[in-house]
Amino acid sequence: MNRRWGTEHAADMPDEGDEGAPVRPDAAACNDAPVCNDAPVCNDAPVCNDATTCNDAHGIVGVVLAGGLSTRLGQDKTRLHLHGESAPGMLARTAALLHSVTGEVWISCRGNRPCPVSETGVDGPYYRLNDEVEGMGPFGGVITALRVAQGPVLVLSCDLPFMERAVLERLLARRAARRPGTVMTTFRQVETGFIESLVAVYEFEALPLFRQALEDGERKLSRVVPPDLREHIPYTVREALPFFNINYPADLEMARRIIGAL
Repeated sequence: MNRRWGTEHAADMPDEGDEGAPVRPDAAACNDAPVCNDAPVCNDAPVCNDATTCNDAHGIVGVVLAGGLSTRLGQDKTRLHLHGESAPGMLARTAALLHSVTGEVWISCRGNRPCPVSETGVDGPYYRLNDEVEGMGPFGGVITALRVAQGPVLVLSCDLPFMERAVLERLLARRAARRPGTVMTTFRQVETGFIESLVAVYEFEALPLFRQALEDGERKLSRVVPPDLREHIPYTVREALPFFNINYPADLEMARRIIGAL
């Protein structure tokens, strides 16, 4: 398919611009309880004065970005069972992946969107995090998560059927060894320079950059953090399968073909 491909959602975000387009691989919470019992609640999630008391592994909160409209796909992608009807759906799978590498998982949703944490099939608890301002796409989910967590967040889009724990562990290892002053750790495709902004760790220190972007009208995540403040993990097109995301019916069909061939 001759179109741009990556984990940012075109329906929610501006055009890719000059970051470059990724190349396809060669292969054919929602309960209303706050995270901290005694913390003030904002949009069903707490503001934690001491982030280390609310985060566990790595001091990082895992955030599933599940607030997309799925209008291009024509069905709710969070409920897709690509690995078999008895296997977890996309939301469940993503939450489980984050739960395996972080001690706290939040589900980022739109305020009017059903977000059935009970269907994840994974021990929680998971907490629902509503965008403070809707209509900003993934940008709204990340800026809200940073403000609420008051610490680093590992964000992961819910429509990545081939994402693996090893990829997230690699991300966290690079984040732990990041250069001083780095506020974003992510993957970048070697061939195109495409930034995987929805598979990334954002430090709390990135929040002022998000606030400035909000004032400037910038909603593209890969443009919020300047390159000199990002830590990049390079990957090639032959390593791109974990970043395959589902936006269109053709993507869904391709994912099913790849799963059938594995």
